[in-house]
Amino acid sequence: MSSSSIKALSPSLIPVAVLLIAMLSLQGGASLAKSLFPAVGAPGITALRLGLGTLILCVIFKPWRLRFTRAQRTPLLMYGLALGCMNYLFYLSIRTVPLGVAVGLEFTGPLTLALLGSRRALDFVWVLLAVVGLWFLLPFGQGVSHIDPLGALLAVGAGTCWAFYIVAGQRAGAEHGPATVAMGSLVASVIFVPLGLTFAEPGIWHWGILPIALLVALLSSALPYSLEMMALTRLPARIFGTLMSLEPAMAALSGILFLGETLNGAQCLALLAIIIASAGSTLTMKPRSNALKAVDINPLDKS
Repeated sequence: MSSSSIKALSPSLIPVAVLLIAMLSLQGGASLAKSLFPAVGAPGITALRLGLGTLILCVIFKPWRLRFTRAQRTPLLMYGLALGCMNYLFYLSIRTVPLGVAVGLEFTGPLTLALLGSRRALDFVWVLLAVVGLWFLLPFGQGVSHIDPLGALLAVGAGTCWAFYIVAGQRAGAEHGPATVAMGSLVASVIFVPLGLTFAEPGIWHWGILPIALLVALLSSALPYSLEMMALTRLPARIFGTLMSLEPAMAALSGILFLGETLNGAQCLALLAIIIASAGSTLTMKPRSNALKAVDINPLDKS
């Protein structure tokens, strides 16, 4: 390849690299959060992540300057509730479910939303792949995947909240865009920070936890949010959504590297099926749906 070709290719590779770093940051933050469960518990991590993440986002976006119409307030409230519930259920799920499996199950929420209303034959191929992936991830029958049923159900519940988050977020953020995330996070914090603190383990009140919790908030919120917004402005929505479909694989890799988690062959194939279904639905969706796919991968919402 000539030097001129490399120079021409580099600008397009930079946002791809930025997006991959954002995904690694997000899942690295989830792994770090899970490592704190023995000290503060999953509800405690939810409180720390939402509380500190909200402070960071408020400094960046200054949501008190935003003005929401009466018609936007109800979607904003639903958006914040879905955001908080999604975080709470996800952290509860990864107490007993490997990180990659939990993210794969959670991904079925936005994937289902993207495929709703589709009637083309090709769309049913993606549905079938997603169903196959779910069959091998969920503990059906004789416990084929050796996954905790309650943990799996919580991950699917987080995915359902993710779908509601997308719909409500589109309506609430139509005028204010990314800054809406700060206000939604503030709404979520008002409810789920006290709830998380109530059910947290005693270790949450030790000052030594604060620096690690701040790192979790940075890795899981501020850094990936900034990087993904940077990539989104430089990549077509279709490519952005396709690359984000790799997130279950990134989560599995993070769990293996940082938590010592392992997946069996069936679980790896199941994750691959969900990844292909998500990427395929993005690549073949109608142009009007591209914006939806770009919105549904908002970095604050996951894990």
